[in-house]
Amino acid sequence: MIHEVILPGSTIGVLGSGQLGRMFTIAARTLGYRVHTFSPDYDTPTGQVADRELCRSYDDLEAVREFASSVDVMTFEFENVPAATAAAAAERALVRPAGSLLHVTQHRLREKSFLRAHGYPVAPFAAVDGEASLRAALATIGAPAILKTAGWGYDGKGQAAIAEPAGASAALQSIGGAEAILEARVPFEREISVIVARGADGAMIDYGAIENHHIGGVLDLSSAPATIDPRLAAQAVELARGIAATVELCGVLCVEIFVVGGELLVNELAPRPHNSGHLTIDACVTSQFEQQVRAVCGLPLGSAARHRPAAMANLLGDLWRDGEPRWAAALADPRLRLHLYGKHEPRVGRKMGHLSALATTVAEARAAVLAAREVLSPKTGL
Repeated sequence: MIHEVILPGSTIGVLGSGQLGRMFTIAARTLGYRVHTFSPDYDTPTGQVADRELCRSYDDLEAVREFASSVDVMTFEFENVPAATAAAAAERALVRPAGSLLHVTQHRLREKSFLRAHGYPVAPFAAVDGEASLRAALATIGAPAILKTAGWGYDGKGQAAIAEPAGASAALQSIGGAEAILEARVPFEREISVIVARGADGAMIDYGAIENHHIGGVLDLSSAPATIDPRLAAQAVELARGIAATVELCGVLCVEIFVVGGELLVNELAPRPHNSGHLTIDACVTSQFEQQVRAVCGLPLGSAARHRPAAMANLLGDLWRDGEPRWAAALADPRLRLHLYGKHEPRVGRKMGHLSALATTVAEARAAVLAAREVLSPKTGL
């Protein structure tokens, strides 16, 4: 099969300018590409390392078309780019993954309906457009359940737990009465993710099952390989690869999965590199970001082989509450790698960077990153 190859020396355009774009850009420049970024912000994590940073609204479709005309291929670093923006870009440039995939994954109800229609296992869910439909959904699905905004949610935002049907009105008000989806609360034992890269020629690689721990809906710790039954890990990989083929992915896809007893349920899709895959930068022959570059440019995919067991711990803005973190103290452990994202304002809950470590076992890698994060606090040194 013949497909278009964008060779090193060409220019890649990125819609979005956060930390995912930053790490993608570093990988792209290592391979010899130039990178232009487009977002409503200036001096961004991506813009600091890109060749060109264009600060415009995503709704400025003429600016989007002009931007697309200046690059050889386009991709995106987060799925909440408006569908009209992706469509305008596609008028002037090759866009990978396709904007149609954005349309599905940026809306929880469309995403869950797509998965169910194609036979992938998901928790029971129902559409909600007001209090009457919410009560009807609760009568069918039962409580406890989780009410989520249908669009534009991430890191636990736009969600409300409903312990009893009596809490329906308050939950709906807490998410602003927006179009929503009600999902059964799943008694999962583990949360895992599988990151798959699929090239323009249909070739695929995966990073196996990665185990994730969240706090307040925000990813806190990831480790690989996941400490689950190998049979379930293999099933998770099969699920993720199947979904990547179904959506005709050209790029990177993260499939978040709940482990419930001996079964798997797909939770969410992210059609780009994912926070849980940051450990691949240090742990694998080819990181998830380099795979994205290779896939969207039509190059052969790289090896996803892992050097050693690995773990990654997020660094949130909370760490700066009592002053500048103690970087030297954390890096006193030679196994540690520090990645900071160039964000100027360390707000509470904001992802500012991450720590990663490789070790002989997963448990040792987890312990290393957690211990290093603990000594980062200025209070630790008092």
